[in-house]
Amino acid sequence: MLDYAALSALSAVVREGSFERAAQALFVTPSAVSQRIRSLEERVGCALVVRGQPCRPTDTGRRLCQHVNRVRLLEQELQGALPALAPEGLTRVALPIAVNADSLATWFAPAVAAFAAAAPVLVELSVDDQDHTATWLRSGAVLAAVTGTARPPAGFNSRPLGAMRYLAAASPAYLARHFADGVGAGSLARAPSLVFNAKDDLQARWVRRLCHRDVELPRHAVPSAHAFVTAALAGMGWGLHPEVLIAPHLAKGSLIELVPDTALDVPLYWQHARAASSLIDGLSREVVAAAARALRPL
Repeated sequence: MLDYAALSALSAVVREGSFERAAQALFVTPSAVSQRIRSLEERVGCALVVRGQPCRPTDTGRRLCQHVNRVRLLEQELQGALPALAPEGLTRVALPIAVNADSLATWFAPAVAAFAAAAPVLVELSVDDQDHTATWLRSGAVLAAVTGTARPPAGFNSRPLGAMRYLAAASPAYLARHFADGVGAGSLARAPSLVFNAKDDLQARWVRRLCHRDVELPRHAVPSAHAFVTAALAGMGWGLHPEVLIAPHLAKGSLIELVPDTALDVPLYWQHARAASSLIDGLSREVVAAAARALRPL
């Protein structure tokens, strides 16, 4: 039999990125987490975690993480079908999901909230760039993700969701100060832009398409979808914003597109563990339906 306490420790280390944070999540000491993983490594005969900042699973560690996450869901499903197994009622099971910040700030949160209100789950959301959330799937840290890539990792299914439309916009005062003579490679190389974090390349992609070449952009990092809009309104910089978030500001004139008719559409996909459980199926239905209402067709 597998040691599920040790498997839970392994899953927590991969999800949290460190032994210390995993210990906090499991309400044990870091040494207890280390001992559990060491015991599991001795049993399977190989390393399961690459110690670092953050900690990463080995290939075997990734497979074990995927296994324990799926087992939790299957046990929950079995308890629902056989109430005698859970005389005190169903306990909520952790459901780890990765999603990009702009989806979470717009259409995804209502979808996952509707699902969580009806299902016995505790949702664990990890936020990353849409081009990097698939890495969370491959690592075994999550069971499902909104991604920007169509091809899923091995063992996962992929479904197209639609395209999120982004508009390059800034405040009127910012435009007057930095782009009085027009928007081009020269002015863009001098005007501060906004990025979510170091992984955010939307601004660079938009500039490359506009100018037909790469331009080195000065950047302010603002790692919050709503604060990103607030920073643009305050004249801190220009950036690519989800159309749905800034539509009211465009209508009022508090934000203006840098160049009209230059929207950038980013395709999104829903990827989830294959044959995981009916809980994943239910979540998938909510996510796909919400995306159909909020996103543009691919």
